[in-house]
Amino acid sequence: MKKQTYDRERLTPAVKCSICTGEKAAGFLDKSTGHFTEAALIRTEKDLAKFMKRYGIDEPPETIY
Repeated sequence: MKKQTYDRERLTPAVKCSICTGEKAAGFLDKSTGHFTEAALIRTEKDLAKFMKRYGIDEPPETIY
């Protein structure tokens, strides 16, 4: 798996969860606009772990609805 980067000053890692379907997507939340950009579909905890490893994220991302 190739390591990827993101702008840590402008973006915050987050998991967006649908309150209707429960579908989860990991991505990045723009600190200034609040816009969420999806980077990975999360079906299991293993998917979340892969996302975190790919982007070098140490702490579990916040969940937004």
